[in-house]
Amino acid sequence: MLIFHGGIKSESSPEELQANMGKWMAWVDKLHQAGKYVSGEALLPGGKLVTGKNAVTDGPYTEGKELVGGYFVINAATMDEAIAEATENYPDYDFGGSVQVRQAMKFDM
Repeated sequence: MLIFHGGIKSESSPEELQANMGKWMAWVDKLHQAGKYVSGEALLPGGKLVTGKNAVTDGPYTEGKELVGGYFVINAATMDEAIAEATENYPDYDFGGSVQVRQAMKFDM
């Protein structure tokens, strides 16, 4: 799983946002063509933080560079392959973004 933190700001110009979205779509297309793309979504700002049965607050409140903006689930044979995919293709490094690479544990149900 590739978890995206930070990235381009919503206050960027329409031209910057459109160019950036083109880079994201090209990456998804590349992953599809290679048979690596499983799923992914962008996350809207805001949400709720649940810390117990009666503890729900607005949130999450983190710095912009730490805010999770979305994720991809990809097929990769090794952690190094997943890291290489993120290193070579993530379009938001120029905007201070980062990628957390995590291995998902599959459960047979």
